[in-house]
Amino acid sequence: MKTRYFKKIFASALMVTAILGTSSCINDLDISPIDPQYAPSFDQNDVFVKEYALLGLTGQKGPAGSADLDGQDEGESGFYRTIFNCNELPSDECIWAWQTDTDIPQLTNISWNSSSIRTEWTYVRLGYNITQLNFFLDQTEGKDDEETMRQRSEVRFLRALHYFYFLDLFGKAPFKEHFNNELPVEKKGSDLYDYIQNELSQCESAMYEPRQAPFGRADKAANWLLRARLYLNAEVYTGKADYANARDYADKVINSSYKLCPEYRLLFMADNDENAQAMQEIILPIRQDGIKTRNYGGSTYLVNGTRTAGMPRMGTTNGWSCIFSRAALVKKFFPDLSQVPMLPGDIEVPAAGEINTDEKIDAFDAQYGTRTIDMIKAAGDDRAMFYSGIGGGIRKIETDVISGFKDGLSIVKWQNIRSDGQPTHHTEYPDTDIPLMRLSEAYLTRAEAKFRLGEDATEDINTLRRRANCTRLVQTVTEKEIIDEWAREFYLEGRRRSDLIRFDMFTSNKYLWDWKGGAATGTSVSSFYNVYPIPASDMNNNPNMSQNTGY
Repeated sequence: MKTRYFKKIFASALMVTAILGTSSCINDLDISPIDPQYAPSFDQNDVFVKEYALLGLTGQKGPAGSADLDGQDEGESGFYRTIFNCNELPSDECIWAWQTDTDIPQLTNISWNSSSIRTEWTYVRLGYNITQLNFFLDQTEGKDDEETMRQRSEVRFLRALHYFYFLDLFGKAPFKEHFNNELPVEKKGSDLYDYIQNELSQCESAMYEPRQAPFGRADKAANWLLRARLYLNAEVYTGKADYANARDYADKVINSSYKLCPEYRLLFMADNDENAQAMQEIILPIRQDGIKTRNYGGSTYLVNGTRTAGMPRMGTTNGWSCIFSRAALVKKFFPDLSQVPMLPGDIEVPAAGEINTDEKIDAFDAQYGTRTIDMIKAAGDDRAMFYSGIGGGIRKIETDVISGFKDGLSIVKWQNIRSDGQPTHHTEYPDTDIPLMRLSEAYLTRAEAKFRLGEDATEDINTLRRRANCTRLVQTVTEKEIIDEWAREFYLEGRRRSDLIRFDMFTSNKYLWDWKGGAATGTSVSSFYNVYPIPASDMNNNPNMSQNTGY
């Protein structure tokens, strides 16, 4: 990794530059900065909380200032936002409205190169976080009390999770297990895959039993689900499929004490860390709080980025007008786009100020069936959380020129609104936790694994459809049904590219979508884009790393 990115990572082996918690309970989110010049000792519990905070924070202040990393846009370079952008923006699910932003056209059109800054941000963030995780593990090595062993197991899990993202995104990793001055070595393909599964196997026993950990900490079910995810993608990563293990580990998660939330929308609301129905499905959240964890890379990005001024029930006072739906995503719910509830083309637009409240916008939209509740009813699926009404301006379903936020339907899945009607902590920075892992993934993993093994997968898919009040239950499982179901259940959750690659659909002409490859109707691209390039900056600074083919 380039040292210029590591802004005062450590002043010495016992000094950590980080946002550290004042309590070992992740659920408290009582996080405050510790300056290494004034806190020269290693506080195990504080540093342990920092390891989880790495998933949701970007620096010592938040939302900006005293960033973890030099040389990068702090708001753009957080863990979740970088992974989301790499997995979602090139996919069939969404488009970033402002194509003049740096490297956005490259993501939209699948045309990046080794100098692309956004892929570099992802690479550097993953490496930085692993450095922090290694520091904790080195400092606690040899301690064998029960709590330390549990903490070490969770940190090893988090490190395995980061190496999983390296494997998935880059096909390899700059690999280190210790905090020292040695350059990382290259570990790729089967070697990295084997390392991740061995780490998960070794750290499992000391982790909490399912649903026994404080909310926000990883338990055995998180371990099993990551293994199921790894095995489901085994053929992509190693050339050899392992669907039996994917099925079996998904089955372990399903048969644990987690349960599906009865209402899909509750999983993405501001009180999903307090609502018992949502919490019973969320296996590993990235904790977010509008007061204590302000940042531009987590749920602030997801809520604000999908809103524009004038929309009803925004949940934020700052709509960024950035992320809108590709037509291909809408087709997952409306195969015939003519059936999508839209405002008529000859509509008379109300004068400014005439519909300036949620109630007035709703009354206007209700005439044309363009409210989100109308969209859900028309789709026959609770997961069709789109908005096509007048709030914020008249939208299109698809576009032949990407010019702004209204070139597609608005996605309102992520919300900074509480299910109990109570106010949130802040009107700009959401309280909404990000369900990085949830039980639904186990159902679809098991369904896909069963399908590929020649077993009946209908019930696992229909379980999710019944939860969504879907009017169409699957009768015969096909490859298309499964890949479409992954989109319907998990759109805008930071994983779509990985699923498309597994189905050989990301770069090939097997499946085309709007603006794939830079063409309005879609075109195939070279297969080397199935992995991202090792950044040119790291190639110049670490002779141990080799470039991926094609870059």
